[in-house]
Order: sequence, then C-alpha cells, then structure tokens
Amino acid sequence: MAEETVDVLIIGSGHSGGMAAKILTEKGISCLMLNAGPIADVQRDTQRKPAYALPYRGFKEPGRLPHVFQSNEFNANTWVDEHEVPYTYDPKKPYNWVRVRLFGGRSLFWSRQSFRLSDYELKGKSHDGYGDDWPISLADLAPYYSKVEGIFRVRGHSDGLAQYPDGNFIEDNAPWSGSMQRFVDAGQRAGVRVCKARSSEGVNGLASSVNLLLPDAFATGKLQAIPNVVVREIRTDKNTGLANEVHFVDRLSRREMSVRARVIVLAAGTLESTRLLLNSKLANSSGVMGHYLIDQIYGAGVVCSVPEARDGKAAPGLMGGSALIPRFRNIDTKAKNFIRGYAMNVYSSNGPMDPRNIAAYGEELQQKLESYHGSTFGAGIMGEVLARYENHVSIDKNVVDAWDIPVLRIDTKYTDNEFNMARDAVDTTVSLAEAAGFEVLSKNYDPNPPGYSIHELGTCRMGDDPKTSVLNKWCQSHDVKNLVVVDGASFVSGGWQNPTMTILALAMRASDHLADEMRRGNV
Repeated sequence: MAEETVDVLIIGSGHSGGMAAKILTEKGISCLMLNAGPIADVQRDTQRKPAYALPYRGFKEPGRLPHVFQSNEFNANTWVDEHEVPYTYDPKKPYNWVRVRLFGGRSLFWSRQSFRLSDYELKGKSHDGYGDDWPISLADLAPYYSKVEGIFRVRGHSDGLAQYPDGNFIEDNAPWSGSMQRFVDAGQRAGVRVCKARSSEGVNGLASSVNLLLPDAFATGKLQAIPNVVVREIRTDKNTGLANEVHFVDRLSRREMSVRARVIVLAAGTLESTRLLLNSKLANSSGVMGHYLIDQIYGAGVVCSVPEARDGKAAPGLMGGSALIPRFRNIDTKAKNFIRGYAMNVYSSNGPMDPRNIAAYGEELQQKLESYHGSTFGAGIMGEVLARYENHVSIDKNVVDAWDIPVLRIDTKYTDNEFNMARDAVDTTVSLAEAAGFEVLSKNYDPNPPGYSIHELGTCRMGDDPKTSVLNKWCQSHDVKNLVVVDGASFVSGGWQNPTMTILALAMRASDHLADEMRRGNV
C-alpha cells in the first residue's frame, strides 16, 4: 500500500471516526479507515450457552480484565485484553481504562445519555476563575449539536435551563411515575430542579457508528475500511513537516504495512490517539500533550426504598422511570468547599433490591429481599473533574504491547474538590429522598477510581495559543496542519455531562472545516 496516497486516512471507527467519515465522504472526499479490531457479526460470532456450561459459571475469570467492571465470562472477548495491550500506573493511584477494538468501537456500548455542554463548562474560567476557557462557545457548537441530535434521535424535554441546554428533541411529555413525582416535588420545595433525562433512541435498538454513521459513508462509494490493523506510527515529510505516512501492523499475521495520506484524522479515542502521537513524537511543541487528563466522578450515590411499594403492594404507576438533577451548584451562588458542579442520575425500579443495600444476613436478609422487591429508588453522581496539568499520561518505554508498541503510563488522581462534591451530592439526595418519604438504605460518599466513567478526555486540548494547547478550535494540530484529532482528546474541560454528543458535534464541525480547507487547497 506504500505507493498509494489516499485523500484522508481516518484512524478509528467509533462515533468520532464514523462522523468524520460521513461528513467527508458526503462532501466528495475519498477516505480510508483503519481499525484495530474485527468487524463483529452477531449471527456468525456468538454462541448461546448456559452459565453452567462455562468454566467460571458466567463470572469473570480471576485476573482477566480487572479494570473492566462490565465484563463477565459471557462477554470477556468483547473488551481489549489487558495482557495483550497493557497500561501501567502507580498502584496507589489506580486507573480503569475500558477499551473496545471491534469495528465501531465503544459506540457499540454507549449508554446513550445525550447532553450538550453549556457555557458554564465551555467558559468555566470566565465563570469561576479556574483553568482555561475553551476557544469556542455553545453558540459555535449549537448548530452541530442540533444536527447530531437529529441523527441519533434524542428524546428529551425542554427545560429552559442555561446549565442544561435544550436541543433538537423528540419531545418527552410522559407523566412521572408516582414515586418520581414525589421526588420532583421534594426537589421543587428545596429549590433543586428535577428534569427528564435525555437519551438517544437510535434506530432498531442501536445508536452506534456502525448503524447511524458508517452506512451513509459507505453509500457514497468514497469510503474503504481495513479492520484488524494496529497503527504503530505517524510519520512526516522532512521537507514540509506535514504528516504523510502511517505505519501499521496486521493484528493477526503481524505483517508490517504503510499507507500515504494527504490528511490524517485521528479518532482512536482520547488515550489511544495520544499514545500514538507520543510514540510518533508529533504535534507537541507546547509540551502539554498527555496532560490535563480528565473524566467524571461516578460511584457516589444513594439507594432507598419506597415504603408503599414493599411486599408487592405498589399501586399501578407508583414505580418506574428515570430523571436527572442537572447541575445546580455554583451557578448563581458559590458552594462552600468545591467549584464546578455535578448531576445526579435518578431511577425508580420495580425490580429486585440489590442485597448489598440491606444490613442483614441469612434468613433475615432473604425475608427483607422479598419484602423490598419492587421498591428501589436510587441516584448516582456524574461530577466534573477539574483539569489539572499534573494529571497526565506518558509513554512507558519499559513495557510494550503484543505488537511491540510502547504502552501508556497513566498518572492521575482525584482531589478534595471531587471528594467534597461527591459528599454534597449524596447529602443533598438523601435530604430530598427523606423529604419524599423514602427510606434511605445505603449511601456511598466515595467515588470509583479515575477512568470508571469511561469518559477519558483532554490530553490534546484545544486552544488559541500554540504554546499552551495542542489543537486549534477546529481540532487541527497547531504544529502539523494536516493532522486533525476529532475524539475526546480535544476537550479543555469535561463538565458533568456524558461527552458523546459533544464529541460527535466537534467531529462534525472539524470535518466540515477540514473539507472546506481541502477544497481551498489550504490543507
């Protein structure tokens, strides 16, 4: 392939890579996509087996995928094998890095929470003095958010809150369940707004790159894709400094190959894209590449019981449904011991109660589980993690993956700002639940380790100043103008929001701009 030069080479096939492929090919630009894993065929590649037929009865094999909390014996081969592609960290500062290399990437497993960032996140420094503003505002992203919401069919309710921007929704006007209405009313009395959640409905049960983006790109006849190839290095032309060649290895045969490209679009995911650039020694004149690693805090939360729903006595319509408390701290007034804010995912369930929430054992536990079945009401945090220079990734030259590519070392931790935020979230939710008449069974103040949210962001941040940022406002490298990074690496701050809608909007915006620049001959 070394003799062929493609117009645009896209590395990665998830939401960001799929969006780039869709926009560029629909504008007449030929693209080649490389993906590190196979194309999954559910009919061909899956087997149905009962738990008793598996060696570990469906539970996780000890020592396998220790950082992938979603994994079990049924789906273990879905996730990247940490023995094949390891990463390192200080044991005192653990990090959960969950990866998928199937064609479509993690878009296949997206939870579908669909939020816009607000200017409280995009212009956070202007609001509270901390960190850096993004070089763009909500007004710049809003047209792209609207298009993305249309493609992914986002259901939501318009609430008119600046910190929870409205969008192009399939309007959700369904009534609250009885238990949820009580919680909404308790929030109203306390001055805490409880809103409808916003979620992508997708098409035919899936809201991924492989069914909503890539089919449009392939339909143009302008996209080719190669699965099962692991990119090793991006190289540049010594005379122009432009990226012009990508070296990769066949995942199965270990054959080394390369392809030349006019433009390279990186969409491998925040940390994989950063790892590739660091290994390639590219685009880091600022020295900030790999720094400002952020995600969201998850794990802190509350589990309650609705007394009227116990012992099978729930009236029709009492239980069920979900809600969201959008950020309300540090909007008009300042919280006492933390900046920025959090949201709470709220749910009402008529299913079984998790036994971990009941302080009993043996026969007493069994009796309570039967009694509390169908009465669960809970909430969990999504909190902003501050962008700090010291939270970073680097190349560990002493460890390589299965293809002899040096791996990442991750060095990050939460601080008092995150812990204080989590405590406030739990205490506030407990207060609202008790005001609604619910019994609080358990509360957890401790967030899960960094990475648990699977929302790693920010290690190639955008900015107007090439001395303090890696990318410009179009997700284009300051140093290498024909290199564009369209995944979550460009984020300056993460907010409390699931970042997928923002990643998609940024990828659409960057690809629009790239197509125009290519047409003008500027790239």
